[in-house]
Amino acid sequence: MSPTIKVSVDSLLVPVVVHDAHGHPVGDLRKEDFRLFDREKQRDISGFSIETRGGQPLAPQVESAISPPPNDTVASANRLSPSAPSQRFLVLLFDDLHLSASDLGQVQRAADRLVSASLSDSDFAAVVSFSGVTSGLTRDKGKLRDAISRVHVRELYRHAGQGCPDIDYYMADLIVNKRDQAAFESAVGETMSCAHFSADMRPVAESMTRTASTQALSTGDQDMRVTLSAVKEVVSKMAGLPGKRLLVLISPGFLTVTMEAMSRKSQILDLAARSDVTISALDARGLYVGGPDLSKSPNSTTYAQISGQAARQQLDRGEYADVLAEFADGTGGTFVHNNNDLEGGLRRLAAPPEYVYLLEISLQDVKSDGTYHPLKVKVAKPGMDVQARRGYVAPAPARGKNR
Repeated sequence: MSPTIKVSVDSLLVPVVVHDAHGHPVGDLRKEDFRLFDREKQRDISGFSIETRGGQPLAPQVESAISPPPNDTVASANRLSPSAPSQRFLVLLFDDLHLSASDLGQVQRAADRLVSASLSDSDFAAVVSFSGVTSGLTRDKGKLRDAISRVHVRELYRHAGQGCPDIDYYMADLIVNKRDQAAFESAVGETMSCAHFSADMRPVAESMTRTASTQALSTGDQDMRVTLSAVKEVVSKMAGLPGKRLLVLISPGFLTVTMEAMSRKSQILDLAARSDVTISALDARGLYVGGPDLSKSPNSTTYAQISGQAARQQLDRGEYADVLAEFADGTGGTFVHNNNDLEGGLRRLAAPPEYVYLLEISLQDVKSDGTYHPLKVKVAKPGMDVQARRGYVAPAPARGKNR
């Protein structure tokens, strides 16, 4: 295994996983085989290494606030011979803030079977939920199964969908942050209809729409902050564990389209890359059925052309689950979606990638303006499937300084 990159605060790590045309992992590429583009401009790769995340354990430095691991954790890691396989530390993170009751029941049964049948005696695992359920880091399958059973649906910031007008977070972001006139007109029309207003009541409908949009944005922002803070906290707590560090996020997805959300996601991906944590994700909703698929590039025009529940179903397919794909792509993990085999999906997610390439680029010449930079990684060999981080948010400008 190549030496670990020593990353400075002025650099960015980009984990990359490569498969060949047959889906087999590729582990023999060199730095010269990669091209990395930042805003479509090729950047110099200043650092390069290959990690075999199923290989040798890292130096034991256990200090986990997920829940203190048993006293034998460090001793067990130290007893591993240089040729022994690395221990696996698996965290199942349940998104009980967004899962529906029916979806939660299905993933609980799948997770219970995973814990019962697929964890080895050397594995440490933890079951955690956004609302605070935790098993602690343990080898005790009984404790893990008990924690799974204690996860319940929480509706702290959930969109009720019963107001007039019915403005959700996606629509509120379009109206308030992006000042999208088509979205605003669509929402005003919905207000006129649900309130049974005549044409001369349009000014009242516009006022109601703006008020509802502001309230929905505030609630959605708070939900986003709580959710992403929880993910970041778990990644941070996993950083000191020895061996393979796998975080499996079980969620239907949640909306992360504001600049604040993009910045928070970028921070999580930075932390995961520097901490050797692989994030995989399971879209708990299973197979998507019915309706035209607008999920690949939802926008205000397509949203305004369809209405009410039909529009929201399309957004649920793409925009809400996109964060799950981003976390998986950006850390070398796997994203399982549009699949009713939840148990099989969890088994796939519990296995780390065989090879992860870490590309480092300098940020010293990147303007500190807090803007989003899309990234694209290419491999100079035909037939390669490349999975990599999609982008990052540039450092914010220093307070009190003009840039």
